[in-house]
Amino acid sequence: MKARRDVYQAIADPTRRAIINMIASQPHNVNTIAANFDVTRQAISLHIQILADCGLINVKQQGRDRICEARLDQLGEISAWVDQYRQHWESKLDSLEKYVEQLKNERNGKQSK
Repeated sequence: MKARRDVYQAIADPTRRAIINMIASQPHNVNTIAANFDVTRQAISLHIQILADCGLINVKQQGRDRICEARLDQLGEISAWVDQYRQHWESKLDSLEKYVEQLKNERNGKQSK
């Protein structure tokens, strides 16, 4: 039975995030990717498989090489999820800013009397 994977699981691991960063601007073969990490090639292959299962990378066979290229459109789901919390915290920080300004105004008003 194949495990269900999602984009959140893919970015949960720092090695997978590093792989995404590495291939975001330019496709690389698996050996080039593996050479940048202090883990086995087999471990990198597993990370690449998880990223592919989640739809974040596409792996193409070119001769003997397996070329990995990023498919970053899937990260939009994460961006949307984060944005809802960004809006929440921006609202809270705006309220805090207003409160601090109110305290400053009250303090300045009392000092000038």
